Amino acid sequence: MRHQRSVAVITLNRPEVLNAMTRPMAEAYARALRDADADPGVRAVVVTGAGRGFCAGADLGVLNEGADAVRRFLPDSKDLPDLALRLRKPVVAAVSGPVVGIGFAYMLGSDIRFASRETRISTSFARLGLVAEYGLSWLLPRVVGTPWALELLLSGRTIDAEEAARIGLVHRVTEPGEVLSEAVDYAADLAAGCSPSSLAAIKAQVYADLARPREEALARTLELMDASFDGPDLAEALLARRQKRPPAFQPLR
Repeated sequence: MRHQRSVAVITLNRPEVLNAMTRPMAEAYARALRDADADPGVRAVVVTGAGRGFCAGADLGVLNEGADAVRRFLPDSKDLPDLALRLRKPVVAAVSGPVVGIGFAYMLGSDIRFASRETRISTSFARLGLVAEYGLSWLLPRVVGTPWALELLLSGRTIDAEEAARIGLVHRVTEPGEVLSEAVDYAADLAAGCSPSSLAAIKAQVYADLARPREEALARTLELMDASFDGPDLAEALLARRQKRPPAFQPLR
């Protein structure tokens, strides 16, 4: 993990096998996410893959060893690909090349997704005799809608970055070689211009409200609004605007 402009960049680093996932690698990735979330100097996180791909799925050596080996491969529940959704800080995925299987789950588990034009994305589970893994049957319909989620999961076909953007799976498509720098620039803008407390609260609101009735979500929002009016970040934001300077928001502790 390295830092750029209050952004932690976490890299999946097995480029010789297109960053195919192993259990130790999944555990290391989860630790890096937690470390970034706990670090007051980090205000946003970017995840990416080394070399030509983001993550080509689970390591084939594991898959070829049979069901018991695959069961041992599974990360602990606290380390599953949805961990990034449970962090306080925004997580941006910068993907290129193959994004397959568990790699798809890691990409979708990020809050914001950038893809380079050479990205190729596949759920792949149905073509391996598997199910929609890692909670994707819940998350994917909420990202792209039920019809597209079903199509991608049932077909297991490969789509390119432009199609992924068209259906809302990724937010931005970049030129080859530029996805990481654009993702870091985006994350750095969040880090420099947005209140860390606001980012954490908004992220928690959005994911919690997916499972709440509208009336309950509205009531909770009004409570949070009332508390924010007395918070230091609103006063700092208004003062910074009057003084024509960047805001100096306090980090998360």
